Formats: sequence, structure tokens, C-alpha cells
Amino acid sequence: MTSSTKADWLIPGGLTALSVIPMAGGAFRLVEIGGGAAITPDNARFFAAPLSVVWHIVSSVIFCVLGAVQFAPRFRHRNPNWHRAAGRVLVPCGIVAALTGLWMTQFHPPATFVGPLPASFDGAFLYVIRLLAGSAMTLSLCLGVAAILRRDIPRHQAWMIRGYALGLGAGTQAFTHLPWFLFPSIRGELARTLFMGAGWAINVAVAEWIISRGRPQKSLNDLEQPIPEATR
Repeated sequence: MTSSTKADWLIPGGLTALSVIPMAGGAFRLVEIGGGAAITPDNARFFAAPLSVVWHIVSSVIFCVLGAVQFAPRFRHRNPNWHRAAGRVLVPCGIVAALTGLWMTQFHPPATFVGPLPASFDGAFLYVIRLLAGSAMTLSLCLGVAAILRRDIPRHQAWMIRGYALGLGAGTQAFTHLPWFLFPSIRGELARTLFMGAGWAINVAVAEWIISRGRPQKSLNDLEQPIPEATR
């Protein structure tokens, strides 16, 4: 593997690594649901409507993994057919993940943190933030599809980056919640809302930075042009 190839896969590797914690958590929940684990205050909400949880986890994993590969530009340019095929899987999975997330926000019991006194810190502000994040993710992916149908590559890329950033929120939230676990005394509705919101906010800010730095591509043919030999 050449140095340029390694560099091409650096970002996808990092994005996949960022997804590892939520994917591991999702796998654990699937085992709980499939294995008929005992219902506790910590997992009760997942058993309230397990089908939506399964759909959310499976679609999110596919979306995060396939989405990460789209950030390997040389691979994407050399394999335009793969890019399109992956997109046809990635977008529906992303929409399913967003819609099931919205459904769970609306109908599932709030998360309960186990301790001497089990409590829920998911309040009204976090409820609104979740609705906004899920709706924005769905809208971004739909606008990304609409843009590619018009052969508007720059807008397609921009909206897909935004949608992916929102979908990867759980990965960043695993890190924004570190103070929550390190300093139990700060736990409360405000801290929970700030840590959850920070995960999405950081991702959106990074996405907008990437979009602002990107070079717009003017036509769909740009994806199909081979990379000049001198640059390989």
C-alpha cells in the first residue's frame, strides 16, 4: 500500500473508529433483545418497542460504515459504480436510522441512568434537539438525492456530508459524555442536554468546515474521469 493510498483511507478509518463505541453499544443491545435479557431500568426502553431499536441499530451501522468509505476520494473516483451502488444503500439506511430515531424519541420512555437512585435526565430541551437532529438528517439526505438527480455535484456532496455528520452524532457524544462519567456530581438535565447537543454541534461545525474547503465539481462526469497517471 503506497503512502498516498494510506492517506486516502486515513479519514474513513478515523470515521469508522469514531463509530466503534456506538456500534459496540448497538451490538450489545441486539444481543440483549435477541437473547431475552432481564428487563432493568437501564434497558427497559429498548424492550418497549424492540423492532424500532433493531431497525435503528442495523441501519445506523450500515450508514456509518458505508458513509465513511465515501470519504476516500481516490477510491471513490476510481470506482464510480461502487460509489453509486453504495449510495443507493447508504441513503435509505440513513433515512431509516433518522426516522426510527425520531420514532423512539417520540414514543420510547426516556433513558434512565442506573445508580443508588435511578433517574432520567432527558428533558424537554433534549427532546427538541433530538427532533431537530433527526429531521435535519432526513432532510439533508433527501436534498442530497435531489441534488444528484439534477447532476449538481457540489450541493450533493455538501448535503450528504451534513447528513453523515448528523448520523455520526452518537460517536462524538461518546466523548462529549466523558465528564458525565468522570464527575457524577455534575449529572443533571442541563448537563445531559449540553453533552448530547455538543456531539451534534461539533459534527455539524466540522462538516461545514469541510464543505467550505471543498472544491466544487461541476458535473457528474468528474466522478468518472480517471486520475492522471502522473498523480498516482
